[in-house]
Amino acid sequence: MPNRTKVFALGAVAAAPIAWNWMRFEDGRSGGRAMLLVLLALVPALGSRRWRVPLAAAALLVAGAVAFRLGPGPHYPGRLLSRLWSGFLSFYDVQLPFSAAAHQNMDGTVLLAVFAFSAAAALAIAARRPALAATALLVGAGWPATLLAGQELSRGAGILAALLVLFAGLRDRAGAPGWEVPVGAAIILVGVAASASPALAKHEFLRWQKWDLHVPGVKPVDVSYVWSSDYSGLTFPRKKTVVLRIKAPARSQYWRVTTLDGVIDGRWREENVLDGPASGVGEPGLVPRAAGDPANWIEQQVTVAGLRDVRLPAAEVPVSFNASKLGTLSIDPSGVAYLDRSLHNGDAYKVWSYEPQPTPQELARSKPVYPPAISSRLEYLELDWGAWAPPFGSPGRDEAIRRLFASHYQLAPYRPLYDMARSVAGGARSPYAAAVALESWFRTGGGFTYNQHPPRTRGRPVLVDFVTRTKSGYCQHFAGAMALMLRYLGVPARAAAGFASGTYENGQWVVTDHDAHEWVEVWFRGWGWVPFDPTPGRGGVSGAYSASSHSFDPAVAAFVLAGNRGLRSFANRRSELGFPQRTTPFSPDVRLSRDPGVPTAGVGHARPAPGLLPLLLLLVVGAGAVIAATKFGLRRARYLTQDPRRVAAACRRELRDILLDQHVEVSPSATLIELTLLTQEELGVDTAPLGLQATVARFAPPRSAREAARELRRSLRGVRRNVRRELSGWERARGLLSLRSLGLS
Repeated sequence: MPNRTKVFALGAVAAAPIAWNWMRFEDGRSGGRAMLLVLLALVPALGSRRWRVPLAAAALLVAGAVAFRLGPGPHYPGRLLSRLWSGFLSFYDVQLPFSAAAHQNMDGTVLLAVFAFSAAAALAIAARRPALAATALLVGAGWPATLLAGQELSRGAGILAALLVLFAGLRDRAGAPGWEVPVGAAIILVGVAASASPALAKHEFLRWQKWDLHVPGVKPVDVSYVWSSDYSGLTFPRKKTVVLRIKAPARSQYWRVTTLDGVIDGRWREENVLDGPASGVGEPGLVPRAAGDPANWIEQQVTVAGLRDVRLPAAEVPVSFNASKLGTLSIDPSGVAYLDRSLHNGDAYKVWSYEPQPTPQELARSKPVYPPAISSRLEYLELDWGAWAPPFGSPGRDEAIRRLFASHYQLAPYRPLYDMARSVAGGARSPYAAAVALESWFRTGGGFTYNQHPPRTRGRPVLVDFVTRTKSGYCQHFAGAMALMLRYLGVPARAAAGFASGTYENGQWVVTDHDAHEWVEVWFRGWGWVPFDPTPGRGGVSGAYSASSHSFDPAVAAFVLAGNRGLRSFANRRSELGFPQRTTPFSPDVRLSRDPGVPTAGVGHARPAPGLLPLLLLLVVGAGAVIAATKFGLRRARYLTQDPRRVAAACRRELRDILLDQHVEVSPSATLIELTLLTQEELGVDTAPLGLQATVARFAPPRSAREAARELRRSLRGVRRNVRRELSGWERARGLLSLRSLGLS
């Protein structure tokens, strides 16, 4: 048998079980392309030693085009790698066998795997390396064989038969079979013994099929929280942990775990009273009639994934629970439900919630007429231990507040907080005007920044220092300050703690530990407790009445709040309410994608002719160098200008690229200010100077603008250095090779 004919025949023998086992994953529509790729995989092995590497490289490019139906072009490598990785990760989300038409990236990944393992086996055969050829066959056929049950004996027999043929065909000398027969018999006996072993046959030895490369190397963990305000700083783990999966409507929700009703020395805490099982939820007089109508309820099916707590999260405001299978349930009138044990993975329950969706007009018309729980007992107007603010609109409020500060020594340090509340919203003619003015001021108009590690307080209460000096903090600071400032103005308010909505996937909300959040609830006559969110870049209330909502329109809100005095200019009215003069769309639900790993596959080759593994490594290194050089060149090209406005635009683009390459979702229209907030939130890096420098570079006179542009570039280089310090080596490498900032992924 001529040498090339022998190589072709043995290569076909090795490729047959490889293709057979991989193609079982799909519905059979790609059989023709699989056969074409097997033939293509054998071509490099038929060439001379000096031509095998270039032939293999060319065949790999053609195979990628055939597998993923890609055309030639400058973006071909990036598109190929992106679709390959997407198809690989899909194996952990899609049930096998899958539809090739519905999952084209998975189909391409299977076809490329057939080509790669077949080519590796053929190249090892051509180099007369039986051990490497057998390894390629065992991995290429055995790996997919274990992922899908069925026909185990026939598939195992096919792999063993192919191995025996390879060993026999690659013997160094002719003649009768020698050691191949006893070795083959031994392999068969080992296989039979292993199949009879309970540890292997029942998958109790090593369940590697359950490995998930979405989050490699991370053990399942439970997450617990202390739901109170301490303002000491916040550090999220680098790896996200899913804590809840909730089947509910696609409209974004807050998943409230508890309410923080009491405040002592500016620190919010729980004051819940467990009343035991109750037919309804809500304090007398504080629940609107609409909450009692089941037609106004939304249903949630909650499954606990990694949360350890005795409280049951629910969309606000919960009105009914079905958690009898979990044990004894006690319910506070505010709607906080407690189990007699801690939640654990797999616990499931149903809950129904009343979610008020008022318009700005309706809230503006809500009068400050309060039930006895507020007007007489002042339960939600407490400022500190033994001190309560008079309700909004009460006669002589200013004098009453002055007497409070004079008679309660613990309130004296908080006078600047009250003064600031009056400055921002003291002229509001309704509780809603006060609430939306403060919320808008915190989010966009007051110069605040989100910072998980805020500066230390200097001899003053934390919230006073936050509002008057540092203007830097995280959700506890924003929610705690807004709720307390509203109480100073006589508006019933409290802090709520739990989780932001998370991400909506396949009909359910996936909530992680990174979604932990705190916001504000304000009580309105006729509506009950309504959420507001003052934290910049975090959360996002679905109702159009809130400045954190996508649909919030400051001009419309200003007109509504003006009422019959609408002849006054919108600009003056907006200024009174604390609205910014210009708003920029910004997505409040920032979602991080999963952290990808890098799959490696390949088989070595004989010494005279490099094998597939060195080839793949060479291709990966070359592609990485091209990507890094391209990104560096584009970044430098943006700064080839003396125009400070263009320099500011280049800095915005560079900061956006940093976030994209770390798999942070960024709105295309995000301004530099919003990008700095997002960088602080997601990467934990201080970017405070960038906003002011960019503003000066864009709008100042030429001389000042040029100097600000130089300072802006220096500050951005410092930000890039700090980002590198915050990231691990793997995350830096991923960012360097990411194609997202090039628009190719």
